[in-house]
Amino acid sequence: MKKYLHALRHFFERHGFGVFTRLADRLGMRAKNVRIYFIYVTFFTVGLSFGFYLTIAFAMKLKDLIYTKRSSVFDL
Repeated sequence: MKKYLHALRHFFERHGFGVFTRLADRLGMRAKNVRIYFIYVTFFTVGLSFGFYLTIAFAMKLKDLIYTKRSSVFDL
């Protein structure tokens, strides 16, 4: 069971949006602590923070698309 949970966590960390990792880097915390905090907040707000998470993920994706650094003029 423990191996299954570890594989599941690894899958979501690999293919997730990276919201918690970026947020943890900005706050100077470990990503695991930020994820646990989010889980607690989600339980207390009855899932409303999940919409907040998706909004942040969408905004970060847009920011990455807009502010992509191009290495050459020919990359346009």
